[in-house]
Amino acid sequence: MKTSTPFAHLHVHSDFSFCDSAASVMALADRAEELGMEYLALTDHGNMFGMMDFLVACKETVYEQWRCVPRNNPIHPVIGCEVYVTPGSRHEKKGRESENILYHLVLLASGRQGYHNLVKLCSFAYTEGFYHLPRVDDELLAQYYEGLIALSGCIYGEIPRLIMDGKTEKAEQKACYYRDLFGENNFYLEIQDQGIPAEALNGALSQKELNKAIAGISAHTGIPLVATNNVHYIRQEDAAAHDALLCIGEGKKRTDVKRKRFYGDQFYLKSADEMAALFSEYPEAVANTVKIAERCIADVPVVKPEDLPKYLPVFDIPAGFDNEAACLRHLVSEGLAKRYAKEKEADREKWKEVQRRIEYELNTIISMGFTGYFLIVADFVNWAREHGLFMGPGRGAAASSIVAYTLRITDIDPIKYDLLFERFINPERISMPDIDIDFADEDRDKVIEYISEKYGKDRVGQMITFRTFSTKSVVRDVARTVGIQINESKKISRLIPNYPWITLKEAIEEEPKLRALESDPKYVELFAIARKLEGLKHHSNVHACGVVISKIALHNHVPLYRDSSGVVAVQYDIAHLETCGLVKFDFLSLKVLDTIKHTVELIRRRGVEYANFCIADIPEDDRATFTLFCEGNTKGVFQFDSYGMKGVLKQAKPQTIHDLMALNALYRPGPMENMPQFIDSKNGRQPIQYPDPALEEVLKETYGVIVYQEQVMKVIHIIAGYSMGQADLLRRAMGRKVNLDKEKRSFIEGATQKGFSKTKAGQIFDLLVPFAGYSFCKSHAAAYAKLAYQTAYLKANFPAEFMDEKTISEMIEWCFE
Repeated sequence: MKTSTPFAHLHVHSDFSFCDSAASVMALADRAEELGMEYLALTDHGNMFGMMDFLVACKETVYEQWRCVPRNNPIHPVIGCEVYVTPGSRHEKKGRESENILYHLVLLASGRQGYHNLVKLCSFAYTEGFYHLPRVDDELLAQYYEGLIALSGCIYGEIPRLIMDGKTEKAEQKACYYRDLFGENNFYLEIQDQGIPAEALNGALSQKELNKAIAGISAHTGIPLVATNNVHYIRQEDAAAHDALLCIGEGKKRTDVKRKRFYGDQFYLKSADEMAALFSEYPEAVANTVKIAERCIADVPVVKPEDLPKYLPVFDIPAGFDNEAACLRHLVSEGLAKRYAKEKEADREKWKEVQRRIEYELNTIISMGFTGYFLIVADFVNWAREHGLFMGPGRGAAASSIVAYTLRITDIDPIKYDLLFERFINPERISMPDIDIDFADEDRDKVIEYISEKYGKDRVGQMITFRTFSTKSVVRDVARTVGIQINESKKISRLIPNYPWITLKEAIEEEPKLRALESDPKYVELFAIARKLEGLKHHSNVHACGVVISKIALHNHVPLYRDSSGVVAVQYDIAHLETCGLVKFDFLSLKVLDTIKHTVELIRRRGVEYANFCIADIPEDDRATFTLFCEGNTKGVFQFDSYGMKGVLKQAKPQTIHDLMALNALYRPGPMENMPQFIDSKNGRQPIQYPDPALEEVLKETYGVIVYQEQVMKVIHIIAGYSMGQADLLRRAMGRKVNLDKEKRSFIEGATQKGFSKTKAGQIFDLLVPFAGYSFCKSHAAAYAKLAYQTAYLKANFPAEFMDEKTISEMIEWCFE
C-alpha cells in the first residue's frame, strides 16, 4: 500500500549505533514497507557500518529464516550518517571538558559524489579525529561538503543547544554558516517532537518551544525546515526494550538514577499520517522530507564479480616480462622444476599428469583474470619464507591448486592427495579465489607490515566484524538490567541448548523448563525484552584474519574504522567487500605453528645431522608417530587432542595420512554419525559397501563412506556426467537445499543417458543431499592432517624439545583457547 501522506524518515538509527538503537536494518525496512513508505534513510551515529546491509534490506526481505526474496514494494534507500562535530579543530589539544563537547549533524548523500564525500568524512572521523567517539570539524566539512545535504540534528545539534542556552543570535549565525557552506537548499533546520518537557531538557525550553524558536530562525533566514523523529526502535511498545538496551550499553540497571535514558516512548518509526498530525503547524517541514529523499536515492558504485580482478592492486612485474601472464608462467615453471624433479626423471606418467594439470590451471587462472591475485599472494608468501617466517602447509580449497603448490603458496601436492582444482576455482562460476594463509602467531603482523609498505599504508586495511547479542548472552544481559540475580540468570541461560544460531523462541519450544519460566510473572519482562534484543549488533571488532589491499586509497571508496589499538579496518564487513571492489586476503595466526617453530629451533641446536632439520622433509610413514595416534597419546597434537578424538583414534587405529584426513573430517556434528561405519569397515568388522560399483574408485580411501565435498563432486560427475565445475555448482545447491526438485530431474536425466536407471539415479541423488550439506573440503583436511602429523612426529621423536618449557606454555595457551 502507498501512504496517503507524502513523508520520508530521514533521521533513523539501526543497531549499528551500538546499544543505542533496538532496530535492525531489516526490521526498519520491513516496517517502512508495511507502512507504505517509498523512502527511508539510515543515519547511524558516526559510522556507515550498516549501509550495505541497509541497501540490500531495502530491496529484499528475509523469508523462511535466512532465504531472501525481493520486496513487493522496494524501499528507495537514502544513505546518511549522524556525524559528531567538534568545536574548533579535531586536531587541537583540549581540556577534558571540551574534549567531550560534540554536536550532532545529519548528513545525507545526494548522488555518487555525496556518497564518496560521506565516506571520506566517516573515515577521517575515525582515523584522524577519534577520541572516545569519531569526530569531524568545520574544517573537514569545508573540504568534503559537495553532494551532501545537511540537517541541523536533534536536541544535541549545535543550533538547538545554542538556542537552549539562550544564544539564539549565535544559533542563527551558525545556521547561516551551514547554509552558505552546503549551498542553497542543501541545509535544513530540523524539528522533532517526542513531547519532551522543559525539565527533561535541563529546565530551558520544552521541545515544542524549541521548535518554535527554530521555526523563527527559518522564517528570518529562509532556511527551510524538515521534520524528523530520531528513530531508535520500530514500534511504540519497543520503548522498554530500548531502555534496557541503553542500560546494557552502560552496564547499569534500569533503577539507576544517573544513567542514559530517552524521555517517553515516541522514538519509533511512525507512520506518515502520525508525522503529519504531529507537525500540522509545519506542513512544509513534512513535505520537505520527500523532496530531500528524491534527491538522495542511493547511487553506490557496485562491482560485478567478473570485473573484480580490475580492482586488484597493481603488481610490479619484474623486468623481462611483457605482462603478468608471462611472469606467472615463468614462476610456475621454475617451481615445477623444483617440486617435481624426481617425478620428471622417475615417474613419467605422473609427470605427464602434472604437466596437463599445470596447463589447465594456468589457462583457467589467466582467462578468468586472476593472474595478478596469484602473483600478489606468491610475492608476500615467498617474502615470508625468505625472511624465516613460519607458515602452515596450506588451508582450505587453495591446497588443491598445483599452481599454488609450485609457487610455494601451499605445501600440499594436489596430485598425491587427489585434490580437485574446481573445488578452488570453478571456471563455470565467477568468483574471486580465496587463499587463506596460516602464519605463526608472532609472524603474522610482519607480513601485514610488508604488504603495507609495498602497496601503501593507505591502500591496506583489515576487515571489521560485528558481535551480536546471542540468545544466552542477551538473557544474562537483560537479567542484569532488570535486577535479576546473577545466579538466577545463569540457571536460565544454561537451559538454552548449545546449538549455533538457536533463537530464544526455538529454545523455549524445545525446553519445557524455559516455557514454564517464561510464564512466571517474575520473568515475563526478562523474556519479553530478550526476544526483542537477541540478534542485534552489540559492538565491532577487527576481523581475526581478513586483510584488504586496494588499487587506490581505501578512503576513496569505502569508509574506514580504527579500533582502540590503532588498527585500521574497512567499515563494511566481509559479505560486501567484493561489491565495493575490494579483494580480501586471509592472514591467519595459528599458535600451533609457534609450537612447531620453537621445537624445530631446539632440535637444530643438537647440531650434526640435526643442524638443518626441516619439518617439511619428515617421512609420512613414521611408525612411532602412528603408534602415538593409535594409542590416543595426542595431548598437544593439533586437531587431535580432545578427549573424544582420543577415543576415536584408539578405535580407528590410523595408519596413513589419509586416515587422519578422514577422521578429522568426520569428527564434527553431522558426519560423526558415519564414524562407526568408517571404523568398522576400515578394521574389517563389516564389509565395505558402495552405493554403486562405479563409485568404488572414488570411495575406497574412505571405506565406502562419503566424507569429502570432492567425493560428492566426483559421484555427480561419474553418475550424471556433469563437468567438475557443474558438479561443484550442484553440490553447493544441495548444501543450501535450493531448487532440489529441479536439480534432481536434471541429475536423473544425465544419469539415464549414462546407462543408470531412474531408480538408481534417484537413490544416489537422495543419498548425496545430506552429505553435500555437511561433507568436508578434502583440500583443507589434507593440509590440516599434515600439520597434525608434523606435531605428532615432533612429540613422538623429539619429546624433550617438544615439551620444552616455552613450548609447553604456548601449547597450554593454545589448548585452552
